[in-house]
Amino acid sequence: MNARQLRELGLPDSLIPLATSTVRDVIASGAKRGREVKELLRQIVAQPASYVDDAHFGSLAKELTDPKTAPARKPISYQTWGSQIDREAHGQMRNACAVPSAVAGALMPDAHVGYGLPIGGVLATEGTVIPYAVGVDIACRMKLSVLDLPVSHFVDKREPLTRAIERGTRFGIGSAFERKQMHAVMDQDWTITRITRENKDKAWKQLGSSGSGNHFVEFGLLTLPTRDESLGLDAGEYVALLSHSGSRGTGASVCSTYSAIAQRQLPTALKDFGQLAWLSLDSTEGQEYWQAMNLMGDYAAANHEVIHRNVAKESGARIMAGVENHHNFAWKEVHHGRELVVHRKGATPAAAGVMGIIPGSMGSPAFVVRGKGNPASLESASHGAGRCMSRTQAKNQFRFSAIRQDLAARGIDVISAGSDEVPGVYKKIEEVMAEQTELVETVARFDPKIVKMCGDDSRAED
Repeated sequence: MNARQLRELGLPDSLIPLATSTVRDVIASGAKRGREVKELLRQIVAQPASYVDDAHFGSLAKELTDPKTAPARKPISYQTWGSQIDREAHGQMRNACAVPSAVAGALMPDAHVGYGLPIGGVLATEGTVIPYAVGVDIACRMKLSVLDLPVSHFVDKREPLTRAIERGTRFGIGSAFERKQMHAVMDQDWTITRITRENKDKAWKQLGSSGSGNHFVEFGLLTLPTRDESLGLDAGEYVALLSHSGSRGTGASVCSTYSAIAQRQLPTALKDFGQLAWLSLDSTEGQEYWQAMNLMGDYAAANHEVIHRNVAKESGARIMAGVENHHNFAWKEVHHGRELVVHRKGATPAAAGVMGIIPGSMGSPAFVVRGKGNPASLESASHGAGRCMSRTQAKNQFRFSAIRQDLAARGIDVISAGSDEVPGVYKKIEEVMAEQTELVETVARFDPKIVKMCGDDSRAED
């Protein structure tokens, strides 16, 4: 490799001689081939602290962790959809785009401030994963089931539908079922990391529960304007069940544990990245997090499956069709001709033809969508309407009892919720959808009729 190629990998001029001699010795010894060396150097520049003990490149990696010789790097650019995004969210996105392994980024129209990466942020990195770019509630997701109940139930069977939600799930911090719910996910290997092993019993108790914050379970009217082959449904109106929740307390433990490890491993020169700290996928810790994250994805999907199974049974319904998707996760995908780790924190996967759900609020519609595969957004879309005020502001400004009466007058019964989740704390979902027509097309509309959320004011990041 020549000096120009080494500079393109991000090595500063001061380390070119050391890198050149090291590469020459490694290739001459037959330990690695040229292509392997190039890929390894790319990873070393992105995560030098993980390679300080490498038999061949340890000296170079140590130099790269030294503030005096660490390479300066211009942040990558990112594209934005949406006109109602606050300055702080843009600031968080710019910080994320300065992560050494960052390759591409995008900001969705529902974006607002989160921890590390803003909610509504999409970030692609190479060879690394960032726990807080996935989020605290790993695999927080949406699930919609179309039921074989008559639409007339919203007029003459509202009480049985309300009881079905009350009996079918649990809400609140630490909420759990008296008897463990059954699902094959609990037969998977929970010993892959210490955190998953120690939290298995808690996860089992919380299986089928919905937690707090902006999580919900609701019945609503699904309107499908034309037949859709993906759903297998003709045009018409249907009773549907919609839920929003994730991996509960175990997912939060996985995030906090591995983000703390990542932050401890940051070189001194990079400590300011804080909650944007990353783990190399070549490291033991990175592989542990990746396996735990994927287990949490399976667990969150099972969580929704149990909720829908329970509520459908309680309401005497059969599930005819459905759509579901994660929106707090990281995927290995090919973009720009390279395999990247795409973090979607509060963003819906929107590859061409991929179905998803984008909710509004307890008083506004959700939309079933089909992705258009826009490469500039890393094939992503918003995950909802997005907050426009903090929970503290909401509690000071709104009285839930008054909002509840207004919604009831509009035909929306709210079983329970908090003033920090009323419609006024969210951007208008119709405006958010209008700002992402390049990203998704609308397939169907879901209007909430019976809604249940946690009645406390606990903080939750989706």
